[in-house]
Amino acid sequence: MTEYRAAFDADVTFLNGGGLQVRGFRLDVPGADVAEEALADLFVRELGLLMVGEVRLRDVRVLAEAHKGLRTADAAPRRAGRLVELNHVITAGMTTYPGLPGPEITPHLTRADSRGRYAPGTEFAIDRISMVGNTGTYLDSPFHRYADGTDLAGVPLDAVADLPVVLVRLTGSAEPGVTATALAPYGVAGAAVLLHTGWDRHWGTDAYGAPDAPYLTEDGARALAAAGARLVGIDSVNIDSVAGDTRPAHSILLAAGIPVLEHLTGLDQLPPTGARLHAAPPRVRGFGTFPVRAYAVLTE
Repeated sequence: MTEYRAAFDADVTFLNGGGLQVRGFRLDVPGADVAEEALADLFVRELGLLMVGEVRLRDVRVLAEAHKGLRTADAAPRRAGRLVELNHVITAGMTTYPGLPGPEITPHLTRADSRGRYAPGTEFAIDRISMVGNTGTYLDSPFHRYADGTDLAGVPLDAVADLPVVLVRLTGSAEPGVTATALAPYGVAGAAVLLHTGWDRHWGTDAYGAPDAPYLTEDGARALAAAGARLVGIDSVNIDSVAGDTRPAHSILLAAGIPVLEHLTGLDQLPPTGARLHAAPPRVRGFGTFPVRAYAVLTE
């Protein structure tokens, strides 16, 4: 297969002043028909030039010549691992928790209306969403439970992002409560502990909010807090039992500054260890809960 290199002169100006001139520069190119714009971009990347204002090429010639190799080929980004969605899609009118209103999604500015505001062929849509914070897959901050607790604006990033995952598989369990005994084998210090119950299979049905939905028991919550868990999540309707009106798991975990992540999904796609969780909400002052796009990065 014939390989090609480009020979050219170039004048480069920089946004912060100064310039660079080259004469007779040669560079590997993908083919004989490489466009000058693409050649200029390749030149800038190959030299690692920053704050480039303009690149002017002159006397460009493309030669049938063996490649010498590019630094940028070795520096191409590599995927750190597979990404797995762990969140439910938010749709208008959906039910997250029985009794709470579903989100209302309406247009603020339609594409048709925007056409009169911009140049011909340019249009935008701006939409409005009204919803409770407990919508979809969401994060509870301590402020959700305690008036003097840390709100969403104060939750530190290291409590919701790039956390090592400890996956606790509980599918097929005959008991809905996840106890301290069930959690005893796991080393959870500094980790996002995700309780995989499989209850997300009922999402969107009346069964999802049933009283027998899986939950974390009071002693289980105390065990996770004492062991230094950084975040606790579950793929069920609530981290607590919905059969009564007490909420010991919320109370214990949020008092310890441990965010709670509820209504997860897709935990069946995660390995027991080796994944890292990201579930950061917006930084909203005086707000306790908010939807997140929770996802996991699986290391190769």
